[in-house]
Amino acid sequence: MIDASSKEGKRVLRRLEEELVVWLATGGERPQSVPVWFLWERESFLVYSVPGRKVRQLEAHPRVHLNFNSTRSGGDVVRFEGRAEVLAGHPPATSNEAYMRKYREQIDSLGMTPEGFAKEYHVAIRIQPEKIKS
Repeated sequence: MIDASSKEGKRVLRRLEEELVVWLATGGERPQSVPVWFLWERESFLVYSVPGRKVRQLEAHPRVHLNFNSTRSGGDVVRFEGRAEVLAGHPPATSNEAYMRKYREQIDSLGMTPEGFAKEYHVAIRIQPEKIKS
């Protein structure tokens, strides 16, 4: 889906590797846009969430949009359209070394342990992008 040999593809891949937050926009009767931590796993996003409205909306309306923050003037835009799936029985965040490496400092800054984070954010969500707009 991402052409790693093109200038644009390299820019998108760089953002996927370097960014800590992507904005997740859900659909349904009460759409919302929320920042989430994510791990890019070659062709999809892995997000861990607390249970609640966002998860219920994703289950009922799996079509989502994701976007990175733009520059102050609206440049460097990267947007994704895709489908979310709540992953029942998925291993916790503490079992994902890459996720823990990426977010350990942020988890610590929240005053949480990795185990406490994994207990609270125990709903795993896979988002498969179908379109990329940059």
